[in-house]
Amino acid sequence: MTSYSEYRSPLGILLLAATERGLSGLYFEQHKYFKGTQDWRRDDGHDHLLRTKDQLDEYFAGQRQVFDVALDLRGTPFQRAVWDALALLPFGLTATYQSIAQRVASPKAVRAVGTAIGRNPVSIIVPCHRVLGSSGALSGYAGGLDRKRYLLALEEKNYRGAETAIPAAADFFADGQTRLLLQE
Repeated sequence: MTSYSEYRSPLGILLLAATERGLSGLYFEQHKYFKGTQDWRRDDGHDHLLRTKDQLDEYFAGQRQVFDVALDLRGTPFQRAVWDALALLPFGLTATYQSIAQRVASPKAVRAVGTAIGRNPVSIIVPCHRVLGSSGALSGYAGGLDRKRYLLALEEKNYRGAETAIPAAADFFADGQTRLLLQE
């Protein structure tokens, strides 16, 4: 059974969905791939949803860089591999679609990686907003490019204010295709 609740964010109302195993969805208003709440039940007291709301509050307040909510993601093995790679992308860094393709050992599957990233059911939590085009340009985001731009700016602001370095940031990709959000 999937339960849902709404969360008021600086980006508008987010619809959060969870099963007994973990968070299964985070959808923006007019989310490109949202299929609706048929057979879901509203549960504003669901443990996974409450924990997600608390962590989103901290994230938007600049107090959280890593989410540790339980996830229950449904997708193909390839999609799950891409989402797992995204989950490893540290706060304050961006990557390209090409570098994600290389990370999942499918360097020629850049378009398929882009499609899998677009189908990420838990935007923000699994940080697909940190993936840019090969030129560094914003491209594709199921919640809209304005929201992607906002999230990157929020992380840049909070990264600049951080007192400690991001652990293992330089080691995310062996090919060095990650870059700081900072443009100095």
